[in-house]
Amino acid sequence: MRRMFTIVSRGNVMAGSKRKMLALTAAGTPEEAVNEQIDFIGKVSPAKLKKPIHQSENDQSAETEKSHYFTKKDPQHKLGEEFFNQPCISLAKALLGKVMIRRCADGTELRGRIVETEAYLGGEDKASHSAGGKRTERNTAMFMKPGTIYVYPIYGIYLCMNVSSKGEGAAVLLRSLEPLQGQPVMRQLRGARRKEGARQLKDKELCNGPSKLCQALDIPRCFDRRDLASDPEVWLERDTNPAELQDIVSAPRIGIESHGEWAKKPLRFYLRGHPCVSVVNKEAERQSPSGNVMCHLGPSDVQPDTGQPDVKRT
Repeated sequence: MRRMFTIVSRGNVMAGSKRKMLALTAAGTPEEAVNEQIDFIGKVSPAKLKKPIHQSENDQSAETEKSHYFTKKDPQHKLGEEFFNQPCISLAKALLGKVMIRRCADGTELRGRIVETEAYLGGEDKASHSAGGKRTERNTAMFMKPGTIYVYPIYGIYLCMNVSSKGEGAAVLLRSLEPLQGQPVMRQLRGARRKEGARQLKDKELCNGPSKLCQALDIPRCFDRRDLASDPEVWLERDTNPAELQDIVSAPRIGIESHGEWAKKPLRFYLRGHPCVSVVNKEAERQSPSGNVMCHLGPSDVQPDTGQPDVKRT
């Protein structure tokens, strides 16, 4: 009996040695095999063993919310410094149709296409915060390099977002966006400022105004003076999926009636017929020449809701 037990034991040792050799071969190197053995021998709970799989699923889910334009493999769609380095009016028109991305703290990305802008030229433009070359703590971003974000408060509770352009003290106000991604989050952010029991906002109402835009994309005051060409939390991209061609309408700016002749200058630009435009100017549409087109998505035969009060620039 003792001899039989010895033979069996030797057989188990040989079998164990064979398994170790196979493990070494599969791992590729002795170090990898040792690491695998340590991981296996260590006391690891089933919950921890499942954690990498669960994390992978989360990563895959989060990845669907991230921009499929701006990646390490395909970064060319993000707008860089050269895009913003152009005169104010040119930039205001060029911004139409571009996609704004806001990356939230949890990795979720909110996306919207710019459909309405206003140009503020600085210098002799009396409606501009930098009129006459006036520099203040508030408007410093207007004098910084093109592509600098200028966020300022109005009425003490709302915010407006601008982008500086080429030209002393010049900047473009972002007036309206067409929501493209993250509408439920945008609706929640907008709802935080609305009365309890108010009706649910339609998609076209989420970003159809400068302060609404800032609320829906969670643009805080601290974004002021950031570089839109390099910021990791907010940036612009070219639209790689244009569906239609649309005329650009040039109209007077909103909420600057007290600034004389400058109140009448056609320095507001929007996509004709787009449902997310904040205010439609029929007279300006009749006078705006056709042929100056931009790409956009969205039905052109739906008129925007202009019943809501608009935010004035102060």
